[in-house]
Amino acid sequence: MTTALAPPPVRMGRAAVAALGMLAISTGALESVVAPTLPLLQRELGMSPAEGALLNIVLAITGTLVTPFAGKLGDRYGGKRVLIRLMAVVSAGGLVSALAPNLPVLLLGQILQGAMVGALPLSFIVVRKHLPAGESKAAIGLVSGMFVGGSMVGLLAAGPVAEALSRHWMFAVPTFAVIGFTLLVNRLMPSDPPGRSDGAGIDWPGLLLLSGILATLMLVFAMAPEAGSQPLVFVTLIAVLAVFVAAWTTVERRAAAPMIDLRMLARPEIWKACVVTFVICLGTAMGVYLVPQLLDASGVGYGFGLSATEIGFVLLPGAVAATLAGPLGGIGERRFGSRVVVTTAAVLMAGALLALSVAHSEVWQIALGKALIALANGLCVTAMVTSIASSVDEGDTGIATSLVLVTRVLGSAVGGMLGGALLTAKTSSGSEIPAESAFTGGFLIAGVVAVLSLLVVRTMNKGVKA
Repeated sequence: MTTALAPPPVRMGRAAVAALGMLAISTGALESVVAPTLPLLQRELGMSPAEGALLNIVLAITGTLVTPFAGKLGDRYGGKRVLIRLMAVVSAGGLVSALAPNLPVLLLGQILQGAMVGALPLSFIVVRKHLPAGESKAAIGLVSGMFVGGSMVGLLAAGPVAEALSRHWMFAVPTFAVIGFTLLVNRLMPSDPPGRSDGAGIDWPGLLLLSGILATLMLVFAMAPEAGSQPLVFVTLIAVLAVFVAAWTTVERRAAAPMIDLRMLARPEIWKACVVTFVICLGTAMGVYLVPQLLDASGVGYGFGLSATEIGFVLLPGAVAATLAGPLGGIGERRFGSRVVVTTAAVLMAGALLALSVAHSEVWQIALGKALIALANGLCVTAMVTSIASSVDEGDTGIATSLVLVTRVLGSAVGGMLGGALLTAKTSSGSEIPAESAFTGGFLIAGVVAVLSLLVVRTMNKGVKA
């Protein structure tokens, strides 16, 4: 009796790898166009600072929620099939953003664009199926580098395109590229058969309830500056948030394959990693939001009144620092251990934020502070992922890293929305320029929180297992 062997996967050609790389450039550019043009978008769409903060983080939040399920869907239905469909969602989001006449429609577009966060890791899985180990590593490195390069292109090109044409075109141009290269990848990339399912279903109730928690949390921060004038609405939102949290906790405890295994939070190495990740991401989100606002402001004795194009150039060193942070974090973790890397990240984050709270009168101070914040974030994320992977059983790696993933989302949401709430509260009626104390207070709060995180960092193990 003979057993039929599955045919080996079809080898991916260089043209397919190149098309995947160009798709990465396009998605990277589309992902980064909001950051340098956020003040411009706020003026054109009549957004408050709190609403601007929501726009600034919604893509990352929705994308992070999609990521844990992308791999499962790929195993169930085939990697290429899911990748192409996710990129179709991204393309639809880009078109919605390009045509958006108001903030709600633009938010919808950004939510759809968030699928790109799950699509890119899925593309790495597909590459590994169709190339030998050495070539697949090179291809993954190429695609990763081109996504980062695309992000830098987006930072530099979004301002000129928006100012020369309109805000609509800064979304439309990279979206057209995404559509074109998605079609090319679909044509050139060989198909892969569905993999074996692990038998665990997808925790849709957990995903929906967690989405409700994040959405309600953002609404709470958006409403916070006006809580005194609308107390009933604010209290209702707090009650809804509490209900979502209680329901999500109950569902995750009972689920056969929970999105987040809450019982694992009891482990010291896990909750410590989550606390530090939350703090670092809070500081990062605060800096990512406040820096462009400060560069755009034209206050008396503060602000610079820069254009969207000029803001993109000031943000560029931060993008370069974020690119270097991953390799540097990996080298540092191997040589000195995770705790040293995390301590360095926390000190850099605290120092940069506290320095910005007192010294923000020169453009170079803003650029340096933003670069240090980006570097600290990258170092911490690298160390935390390595720490989690080395401190739990191999079978628990996915569950543990998903906890850190959700913590990153919560930290980013709280940091961004807190910055928006501060600017909204400190903007006088009839004025569009927040008071300087809003920027000073935001940087100071995030810096103090980063300093306090060192109390947790110092209790971590010294070695590779942090």
